[in-house]
Amino acid sequence: MLNYIVRRVLYAVPILIGVNLITFTLFFVVNTPDDMARMQLGIKRVTPEAINKWKQERGYDKPLMFNHAEDGFAKFTHTIFFEKSAAMFAFRFGPADDGRDIAHEIRTRMVPSLAIALPVFLLGLGVYIVFALTMVFFRATYVDFWGVVLCVALMSISSLFYIIGGQFLISKLWHLVPISGYGQGLDAAKFLILPVIIGVISGAGANTRWYRTIFLEEMGKDYVRTARAKGLPESIVLFGHVLRNAMIPILTGAVVVIPLLFLGSLITESFFGIPGLGSYTIDAINSQDFAVVRAMVFLGSLLYIVGLILTDISYTLVDPRVRLE
Repeated sequence: MLNYIVRRVLYAVPILIGVNLITFTLFFVVNTPDDMARMQLGIKRVTPEAINKWKQERGYDKPLMFNHAEDGFAKFTHTIFFEKSAAMFAFRFGPADDGRDIAHEIRTRMVPSLAIALPVFLLGLGVYIVFALTMVFFRATYVDFWGVVLCVALMSISSLFYIIGGQFLISKLWHLVPISGYGQGLDAAKFLILPVIIGVISGAGANTRWYRTIFLEEMGKDYVRTARAKGLPESIVLFGHVLRNAMIPILTGAVVVIPLLFLGSLITESFFGIPGLGSYTIDAINSQDFAVVRAMVFLGSLLYIVGLILTDISYTLVDPRVRLE
C-alpha cells in the first residue's frame, strides 16, 4: 500500500508540472504582461509609461524564463516563471492585483466554502443512496416509476431555477431565512440552510438515477441470487450485500468531488453572497486578476489529483479483495 501511494504521488509531480507549464504559457506567452496591462488600464490610460509602471508594481517586468542580465542561478530565479509559477509548488501565491495576500485569502475563504459544500456532500450522499435503494426495493412498482419520473424532472431543471426560486419563495415571501449574506460562528447557520437545501435538491435527480442504475446492476449478479436462495430478507440483501458491493463505483464519484469541497461552488456562492473560494474566483475573473486565477487553477489541479489518490485508497477499505500493488 505504501509503495503504491508513493508511486502515485510521484506520478502526480509531472502532471502538476505540466499543468503549471500550460497555465504559464496561456497567461504569459499567449497573453503577455503587456496585454494584461492594457486590459487593466483601459483604452484611455494606455501609454508605454503606464504599462511599464503596471508591470513593475506586479513583478511582470522581468524576463519570462531566462534572465541574461543576472549571473549564476539568478538567471533562472529572477524570472517571471520562477517567481509567479514555480513558486506555487511551495504554496507561495504572492499578492493579488489589489495587494492582498492570495494564500491568506484562500485560508480565510476555504472555511465558508467547506461550510456549504461539506453538508451538501454528506447529506446529499445519504439522501441519494436511501432514495435509490427505496426505488430498487420497490422496483417495477409505482414507487419506482414515479421515483424515476421525479428524478428526470429534477435533473431537467437548471440549478439557477432552484436558487432563484428558493430565494424568492423561502426568503422573500416566507421570510424564513436571509436571502443572502454570511455571518461568523453559529450566526452563519441561518445563511447556510437555504444554500445547503438547494444544493441537495439540485443534485438529487442525476445522482439518484445513477445510484439506482448501479444497484439494479448489482441485483442481477450471482451473489444476490445466492443470498436470496439462502432465505435472507430483501432488506438484508440490499443493505448487507448490494450496497456494500456497489460502494466502489459510488466512491469513485464521491471522492473525486473533494476538490469542489475546498474550491466551493461558483454559482451558489455568488448568488448567496458567501465569501468562499468560488465567489473569490468569480470576482477574480470579473476583475481580470490573473494572479488569483492562476493560483486557483493550480490549487484545483492539486486537489483533483489528491482526490484520485484517495479514491484508489478507499477501494481497499470497502472491498478487501482489492489490492493496491
